[in-house]
Amino acid sequence: MARSSKRHASNVSRNGDATPLDVPEAVKTLKGFQGAKFDETVEIAVRLGIDPRQGNQNVRGAFSLPHGIGKKVRVIAFVEGPAADEAKEAGACEVGAAELAEKIEGGWFDFDIAIAHPSMMRFVGKLGKVLGPQGKMPTPKSGTVTTEVPAAVADFVAGKIEFRNDAGGIVHAPVGRCSFEEAKLSENIEAFIGHLVKLKPTSIKGVYMRKVHIKSTMSPSISIACGA
Repeated sequence: MARSSKRHASNVSRNGDATPLDVPEAVKTLKGFQGAKFDETVEIAVRLGIDPRQGNQNVRGAFSLPHGIGKKVRVIAFVEGPAADEAKEAGACEVGAAELAEKIEGGWFDFDIAIAHPSMMRFVGKLGKVLGPQGKMPTPKSGTVTTEVPAAVADFVAGKIEFRNDAGGIVHAPVGRCSFEEAKLSENIEAFIGHLVKLKPTSIKGVYMRKVHIKSTMSPSISIACGA
């Protein structure tokens, strides 16, 4: 515990006066921190000027980062027939229909993303109470309810991420690993921010992107200059 506290204090001191930085400088600062003994995930948190209580202001979706997230993503697929074999070949760790839904109802959650063919929603719909709170419920808006299940599986296995704002209007998402090259991390972060800008609800008045921070699993956060 003492070593962790000392490392954290050292990293905080390297963060200077916490003045917002452009993305490359923020990534350089992050990479300069004293790291943990594992390859930490780099995360982004974006505070949006939205009212999460208004349905037309919520921001959610899915996005393929230019360089992925550097992590094996466990994807399951609710699909039958030839597409089930194709989904398996594309990287799905489990495929099925009613039996897969029953397995999840029984308490199995060893996966990151669930993808479903629209015809399978008769089985998936009843899982909302258990998958919804975990952010794993398939939805058309995030691209996880689709007629092109094998293609969707391939995208998510390759590093496509899902995101949605929380009750405070903040979007959290992984954008890579500390082992990534600075240029690749910067490109992932800039691409994700650019995607969020495109999703700005038309009903928003005033500043849309209020604050942006990045951090690794064990590091202090670094403020990024933004304006949208």
